Amino acid sequence: MKIIVTSLFVQDQDKALEFYTETLGFVKKHDVPMGKFRWIALVSHEEHDGTELILEPNEHPAAKEYQKKIFAEGVPATMFGVADIHKEYNRLLENGVKFTMEPTKMGEFTIAVFDDTCGNLIQIIQK
Repeated sequence: MKIIVTSLFVQDQDKALEFYTETLGFVKKHDVPMGKFRWIALVSHEEHDGTELILEPNEHPAAKEYQKKIFAEGVPATMFGVADIHKEYNRLLENGVKFTMEPTKMGEFTIAVFDDTCGNLIQIIQK
């Protein structure tokens, strides 16, 4: 068994699509109209057949509340792996990304946390 799809609640699908593709560098794999919203699936530019990240609208009240509460508590909604966290941190800073935690050594890992501008905190990790 393997993970093929995971989703992330976002406040605005268009804004999220722009941020995740243009700023973070993910690649759009699917963008399918589904009524009022769209099925937007992204993949890593390094793994076009890898796990898909769905930009899920937070339209449901429970989704909005969940997203709002974990953000307020400083809890990242998800985690992405990077090869060189300091390089990625500097690249994202240059692109205007706001970090709530700069690269910090935690045992054998180094992590950092940023605001995705779509209602989420995202953690990046270098092993």
